[in-house]
Order: sequence, then structure tokens, then C-alpha cells
Amino acid sequence: MKTVIINGQNHKGSTYHIARSLAEKIGGEITEFFLPRDFGEFCLGCTQCFSESETKCPHYQKLKPLTEAMDSADVIILASPVYVYHATGAMKAFLDHYGWRWMVHSPEEKMFSKQGVCISTAAGAGMRSTNKDMADSLFFWGTAKIYKYGCAVAAVDWNGVSEKKKQSVEKKTASIAKKIRLRQGRVKPGLKTKAFFNIMRQMQKNGWNERDVKHWKEKGWTGKNRPWKKTV
Repeated sequence: MKTVIINGQNHKGSTYHIARSLAEKIGGEITEFFLPRDFGEFCLGCTQCFSESETKCPHYQKLKPLTEAMDSADVIILASPVYVYHATGAMKAFLDHYGWRWMVHSPEEKMFSKQGVCISTAAGAGMRSTNKDMADSLFFWGTAKIYKYGCAVAAVDWNGVSEKKKQSVEKKTASIAKKIRLRQGRVKPGLKTKAFFNIMRQMQKNGWNERDVKHWKEKGWTGKNRPWKKTV
């Protein structure tokens, strides 16, 4: 199995340690990126990814290694500490660059067979809204199965986390890793994802964005094909 971790910060704090622990329990090849060290550009709102091609994005080449890593991975882990009740600015800036991949536009079919995990930590609260920031993108990319783990560590760094809390983390990450391994190779999108896909499918039959319409027709999705199961 291949796992890619997108860390929403440069430092190796509590969020990093939990994400890394999970990836190691899943097993296989692990690739890591740190934001903004490995990618720190803000979306310029030029809309070229929507109207023409993602390759027209001014940051396409910088983003390419991260995109390729996610495309080749079986599991995508998005990890962010809580910053003012939300994901870090670096994580948000990263996700902003993939609006073109949302199901409403030109989704990547590989995503419909992947598993994703959102991990967030805080000294106190804000994990739910932070995980939602990241889970929204995973869902609208079409990710087949999404897990969320928010942990109140009651500390400002990993060294300050109590042993009791670390034991709880070990138990939780072991549970998620087991589920991921069991589903590997046979995971499919749930009813919510399929329903949203079908709404977008109907819309793309007479869509207004030429690039998106072409993408859906070439994939055969406006016909009988589906990204999780080709029928023709």
C-alpha cells in the first residue's frame, strides 16, 4: 500500500506524530509533504484550471509532485493542527488549488477508489471544524471512504502530551489502520457520493463549462460508465 501525508505545517508537532503513527500502522510506502515548505503558494483566482486546464495554473509545476503522490497513493492523510478553529492557512491554500477536481468540474477517477483520513489536534477544541475543512475536499474529489480523527491533546507540543493520551492515540490509530487495511482494494464510494456524482452527471449533459463537459463525455460518465465501475 502507498500512503501520502500532507502536513498542514512545517514543524513535527502532535498532529504530525499522530499522522505518522497512523501511516506506519497502515504499512507500506509512506510519502510526506510539509506545508508551506513543499508548497506555499496562494491561489490567484485566475480560473484557468476551470476554463482551460490545470496545467495553465501558474503554480502547476510546484504542485505537480504533490498531485502525482496523491494520485499514486492508496491512502491520503490530510493533517492539520487547529488554527483559530480551522485548518492552517497553508492547508487551505493547498486545497484551494484543487477546486477544478471537485465533482462539479473535472474529477479524477482514481479518487473514487481511495481512502482518506483527516487528522487534527488542538490543546482544547476546534477539531471538528478543522477536519471538515479538509474532509470537504476529500468528499468533493470523490474519495471513496473518509475517516476523521480529532484529538484534544491538552498540550502545545508532543512532548507535553500525557502518556494516557498517547495510549489513547495508539488505540485509535490502530483501529483506523485496521479498517483501512481491511477495505484496501475493495473500497467503493458510499450512497452520498454516488448521489452527488449523479446530480453532477445530469448537469454535465448540458453543461456550461466546455472543459468540464468534454472531460465527462471523454470518461463516458454522461453515459453508462462510472469512475468506480466501468460498464462499457
